[in-house]
Amino acid sequence: MSRRPSSRYSEMPMRVTDSRMSLVNATPQNKDNVFGKLNIPKPQSTTSERRTSFFGKGIGAGGQRNSMFGAYGGPEKMKDPRPLHDKAFVQQCIKQLCEFLMERGFPGSITVKSLQSPSTKEFLKIFEFIYTFLEPSFQMPTAKVEEEIPRMLKDLGYPFALSKSSMYSIGAPHTWPQALGALIWLIDTVKLFSGQRDQDLLFSDFSDELCDLEEGAEYNKLFMEYCSDTYSKFMQGADTFEDEEDDYLTKLKKLYNVDGALLHSQQEKHAILMEHVERLERESQTDRLAGKRTEKLRLQADLQKLKDYRCNMEDHKTKLKEKAAGLSEELEAAEMQLEGLKQERTRLQHILGNQKFTPADIERINRERNELQQTVHSLNQNLVEAEQLVWNEEVNLSKTKEKAEEKVAEYNKLGRKLKLIPQSAENACGHDFEIRTDYSAITITQYKTQIQNPLKNMMVDVEDEYSRLTNMKLSLEETVEQVKSNIFDKENDIKQLKEQIRRVDQQLEHDMQEMAQEDEKWAAEVDSAETHKKRLEKNVTQGCEEAEEECKAAQQQYHVVVQETNEEQRMVNKNLTEIFSYAADHLVTVEKQCSEQLKRFDKMKEVIREDEADMKQLIDLVENFMKKVNSL
Repeated sequence: MSRRPSSRYSEMPMRVTDSRMSLVNATPQNKDNVFGKLNIPKPQSTTSERRTSFFGKGIGAGGQRNSMFGAYGGPEKMKDPRPLHDKAFVQQCIKQLCEFLMERGFPGSITVKSLQSPSTKEFLKIFEFIYTFLEPSFQMPTAKVEEEIPRMLKDLGYPFALSKSSMYSIGAPHTWPQALGALIWLIDTVKLFSGQRDQDLLFSDFSDELCDLEEGAEYNKLFMEYCSDTYSKFMQGADTFEDEEDDYLTKLKKLYNVDGALLHSQQEKHAILMEHVERLERESQTDRLAGKRTEKLRLQADLQKLKDYRCNMEDHKTKLKEKAAGLSEELEAAEMQLEGLKQERTRLQHILGNQKFTPADIERINRERNELQQTVHSLNQNLVEAEQLVWNEEVNLSKTKEKAEEKVAEYNKLGRKLKLIPQSAENACGHDFEIRTDYSAITITQYKTQIQNPLKNMMVDVEDEYSRLTNMKLSLEETVEQVKSNIFDKENDIKQLKEQIRRVDQQLEHDMQEMAQEDEKWAAEVDSAETHKKRLEKNVTQGCEEAEEECKAAQQQYHVVVQETNEEQRMVNKNLTEIFSYAADHLVTVEKQCSEQLKRFDKMKEVIREDEADMKQLIDLVENFMKKVNSL
């Protein structure tokens, strides 16, 4: 069905903020998430004496509205109600634009910092990337871009004007907010288009043969009746059309056979889901930084696991190379043995052709053949047992290696806690106490001489230093006790002197109060009032300044943390991509080596088949000879 995607036929803002949805389009919409998370204020309704129509500039003296074909000409220019010059609102829009580009896979590096003042080239790339979601075959024109972009926005229904001159200096402080507002509106349009392309909210349960009613005569008749009634009331000064909307909705339900109970249940489910989504968004916003930190730790752990896996694969590769070398040697030995068997077969054929066999010779040959078969069978069993023994030894070796790596990791972790690792640590004293995963006998002996002796020397030095500090502490405690006793004596003397001074001050104050009691009373009241006033003014000013400074510092710290988090995530993703590429290359190399080994084994099997065919011919020849001997 070619149903209109919006509940209103005009993209202009409503002049009256009504809690009800417009019923021109019967499809319910999600009013909270259609245009993202930005809280854009709606223009308030004016009084009935100063109503303004989009089809004219004023209302006649008799309360009637002027028609769009009146003396005033075209419609008036819309003013953008969004606070585009508010720094907080602009930062919110930049954050939303950056998140949208990163989620949709923008082909290039984009950060919040780079979007503070982008160049014209970056703006064109972003505009082209977003516009391709509406028209996949779109390509940015090479000429007169400053005219094409405002025209395309106007064709899409962007309600605010974007000047041609602003396209020449996109990153300027006075032009970037308007361009950013246009990009945010374009993002909301893409989200709305994508959401309504994937779902059909109201008429999803109807049969396919009823889908063409909306564009039919009955639907057009109902819609034209609704438009004529509402427009006539609008020209008479009305701003709401509740009765007409109810009547229109009733007729539409009757036309499409709408199930009211199903619609009500779907609306309740939608409200519950929207509450759940809002709660999840609040939880994700409150604990977003902690989640990012947890994800960073998880990625670091995965990176360490990949490194360990890479080391294990390299060891496995080395073992495979050694096995391949051993198999090549065995293959050469088998070829030499095969060559000897061929020579022996030639010799036996020569003897067979030039000599007659007796029954004793034939019995001896059969006995030797059985003995050789038994020998081959026993050798095969020994080979299987040897391979199983080698496999068990390799498994035990890998387990022992893992335990040793765990012990080394615990040792290195303890060394980092004690600030002994790395070599430039605080307590390392220039010694390298780190143990690396190298298990050769020379390295183990070197670690013993490299780590044990410096550690013993450090333990002796620490014990000497501890005893020296203990003695110093005892001497200082004795000195402190002496100083405390002296201070106590001086405090007693000071208390006596203060008591004498207090008595003298009381006598002096009593004499002065008797001399000028009345004058001091009024002067004290005036001074206290002025002092209180100044103190209040100073506290209020200081509190406002501190609050503003704390707010600015918190905003700056928030933006810095967001930028650092995005940069760290980008670096982790890049490192993971490189590691996966290295692992894929390694797997391709291993597969190639295995395919080469399989080809060699196939060649060996072909040679063995040829030998078996020759042996079969020899046996047939012997049987024919035996038949001839028996016939004689």
